[in-house]
Amino acid sequence: MTLEEFARVIRQSDEIVVFTGAGISTESGIPDFRSPGGIWTRYKPIMFQEYMSSEKARVESWRRRLETHETHKNAKPNIGHYFVTSLHHKGKLIGLITQNTDGLHSVAGIPDEKLVELHGTNRKIVCLSCTKYFDPDEIIKKLVGDFPSPRCDTCGGILKSATVSFGQPMPEEAMRQAQEWTEKGRIFIIMGSSLQVQPAASFPVLAKRNGALLAIINREPTPLDEYAEFVHQGAIGEFCQTFSTLIADG
Repeated sequence: MTLEEFARVIRQSDEIVVFTGAGISTESGIPDFRSPGGIWTRYKPIMFQEYMSSEKARVESWRRRLETHETHKNAKPNIGHYFVTSLHHKGKLIGLITQNTDGLHSVAGIPDEKLVELHGTNRKIVCLSCTKYFDPDEIIKKLVGDFPSPRCDTCGGILKSATVSFGQPMPEEAMRQAQEWTEKGRIFIIMGSSLQVQPAASFPVLAKRNGALLAIINREPTPLDEYAEFVHQGAIGEFCQTFSTLIADG
């Protein structure tokens, strides 16, 4: 399928599901986990069970958070995020499923009812006992010097970024909603995902099995390229700029 043919299909559809990964946010200055400089290239992941049982592990996790807090806080949505938002404004978007925890799709204008953050969000801190939420800045500013891991000011429970850690169960409601949208979608667009992280990467497979047109926009090849009707390898921002014009001109 050519770019023009794909644009024609998009213009005619109002049953689109978009699935995004870390690659859509790299142009906003947020490193991909696996890329050089990404956190997985520098640190061994801290498992959820270790976080819960070890004060040392919790303090180390918060020290890592201090390293990246300003980068994430100051990051702005890019043309890729706004492209997805434009599909919503045109009434074409069933829903957006993202593996990202940076919250940039919300900042770009995707409403909560159209957004599933499979791996949670780092724009909130949650108490693991009473589920009270905190603004990250409120907690981060207290992490000075040889600090202990922060605790909830209401119940004394362990605080954690509202993200899904290694070994932590996936959020049931998010998974249910993502599956429902995937089964409804007639076009399933993947943007910036290597499609290597399970169970999230199973959604494009489900979409394909249900007869959806599969489109993949990513810098590198993915395991599902051969099953997609449309594949673009390259910068997401550049693609979205060209593609938005094609949609508007149609």
